[in-house]
Amino acid sequence: MTVPAYIVDAFTDREFGGNPAAVVVLPQRDPPDDSWLSAVAAEFNLSETAFVAPRREGGWSLRWFTPAIEVELCGHATLATAHVLFAHVGTTETPIEFHTRWSGVLAVQRLDDGRLEMDFPARIATRAKPSDDLLEALGGAPIETWSHSQGYDLVVYRTADEVARLEPDHAALARMGSRGVIITAAGDIAGGHADFVSRYFAPAAGITEDPVTGSAHCVLAPHWSQQLVRSPVVGHQVSKRGGTVECEVADNRVLLRGAAVTIVEGTIQVRP
Repeated sequence: MTVPAYIVDAFTDREFGGNPAAVVVLPQRDPPDDSWLSAVAAEFNLSETAFVAPRREGGWSLRWFTPAIEVELCGHATLATAHVLFAHVGTTETPIEFHTRWSGVLAVQRLDDGRLEMDFPARIATRAKPSDDLLEALGGAPIETWSHSQGYDLVVYRTADEVARLEPDHAALARMGSRGVIITAAGDIAGGHADFVSRYFAPAAGITEDPVTGSAHCVLAPHWSQQLVRSPVVGHQVSKRGGTVECEVADNRVLLRGAAVTIVEGTIQVRP
């Protein structure tokens, strides 16, 4: 049996920008076991591989794997999956409802301008005292540190240029465990089109630096909306590939908007 597989650049409107994700469309019946899913994600060796399958009850089931582990939420791979369903599978339902193991039901709809809008949970960070190990691993001189109980450290620097130039010790970050580290500052670069900038590191999860991270913007959007006293806000992730996420906070949810582009279309052999 073969199943469709794609590589999609998410949070960008041009090829080879944004964040690439693999998307594998599985059958409703007799899905492959978890060891096969993990092996496929390791083979793609992208920050995330999404596995999507239709549900008998309606909607779609969705899971995400890094090359090392399964994760409980991924933004760019969800955006990539919705793009595949709309552009290649021929799905007409909107919004699409994705049923996930740990993050509930995530809805994605197609906007009139062709972009996609994801409805994700907001994650409100609280002030926290950073560990000496974290500060030493990151370098620079942050002005404040926040954290979220689901495994994110949010470290705020004085300028966007400082965020862009920072060279963390990734081995040291990996030794600290599975927490993801977001660094951020107000958006005084990126052509003046961003309200804030960020970068994201999760080496313990197999991701040295993620190019554009939707789940991190579930933390960033509430933080910067409160700091700037407005919504929506636009974030630019200043990785080498770069990408832009428009964010709107609505109660305990965050609407994340962006475009996606298909790079590779093919099939994968599933052996019994």
